[in-house]
Formats: sequence, structure tokens, C-alpha cells
Amino acid sequence: MSQNHPDAAVESPDIGGGWSSVRRRGFDAGIHDEQPGSYEGMIAVARVMLDDLAGANPPLDVLEKVAAHFADVRSLLADHQVSERRRPFGHLDVPGRAQCMSPALRMHRWERDGADGVVTFGKYYLGGNGAAHGGTIPLMFDEVLGRLASTDRPPCRTAYLHVDFRSITPIDVELTVTGRFEREEGRKRYLRAELRHGDVLCAEAEGLFVELKPGQP
Repeated sequence: MSQNHPDAAVESPDIGGGWSSVRRRGFDAGIHDEQPGSYEGMIAVARVMLDDLAGANPPLDVLEKVAAHFADVRSLLADHQVSERRRPFGHLDVPGRAQCMSPALRMHRWERDGADGVVTFGKYYLGGNGAAHGGTIPLMFDEVLGRLASTDRPPCRTAYLHVDFRSITPIDVELTVTGRFEREEGRKRYLRAELRHGDVLCAEAEGLFVELKPGQP
């Protein structure tokens, strides 16, 4: 693996995978780039909180306490707002990129031409009747394929993402996800991915990603 992409090297099942290229686009999260633990821990708590929030039906007095806590957190963060390119959220080489928008991917293998790992859709991602919301699945695929498309390559953006839903994607169970880089034609990169629950194919995706031109945001 290229030394320009240390996150692409498989050192543990908790690798971030394929995102060092964002730094070449000017992102600088400061100390959190080299010491992401505290920020990642905060995001991990936020993820669990969102699951608990989605699964709760609390009484009025608890709602008032929770709202007050949320107000306190907002107050703590208000004085530390920074520009997009200085935000750690979504830009750290850790599982889930230190963001809680899409479910955290925990990759067992991350290489230039393919990757595989696991993902769990928590209660926060529920659509109904125990199934993950259909809109969260393309978001997860875009995470996988977008990282893979930029691993050991110049950064790119999603041009096309097609998802076929083959069966229900359950929440609160570990699912396997695989991605593969199929071919490259000039600036165009073609990739595919699958999401499975055991032997059951839940969904599959194909995507086209286009390499950014020099200076292109």
C-alpha cells in the first residue's frame, strides 16, 4: 500500500479505510488527525444516544430533562464552531469517519481493488417493521464505494449510484458488506458492492465515480 494512504493498510478490524486523500484537498482537523481518540469517543456516545433516542417513549419529565441536556451540549459546542475544512466530523481515519450520519463500517479488509467488513443499522436507522430505512442503504453504499474509489488514487466524487433492494435489511444485527473496484476509464471509476445478512442478499449497488480535476472542490 502507498505511504500516501496509510489508512488503506489493514492493521485491525477497526480501520477507517481510504480517506487520507481528503487531506490533500485541504482538510485539517488539527490535533484530532493524529490523536482522534477523544473525538471518536464523543461520536460513539452520540451514536448510542441516537439509537436510544429513536427507541424511547419517555414521560414528559424525562423529555424536559433530555431537552435541557441537549441545550447544555449545544451551548458547550457553540463557541467552538470552525470552517468546513477544520472540522473533524467526517474527516478522521477511524470507523465511520467520526460522523454519525451513516452507520459505522468496520472493515476487515481494505485494499486498492476491494474491501469487506461488517455494519449494523441501529434503531436510529429504522424504517418500519424491523427493517432499515431504504434511504440509509444507498448512504452506506456511497460510504463504501466512495472510500474504495479514492483508495490509493486521487480523490473523486459520486457521479452515479444505483441500488437494487433484494430483501429486507434488518436492524440491530451484524451484516456483511463487500465492495470491489471493477474498472477505470480515464477519470471514470466503476465499482460494485453487496450487503448481506448471512446468505441472504439484502441489497446491491453499482456506482460511477469521477476523479476530480486539479483544484476542483
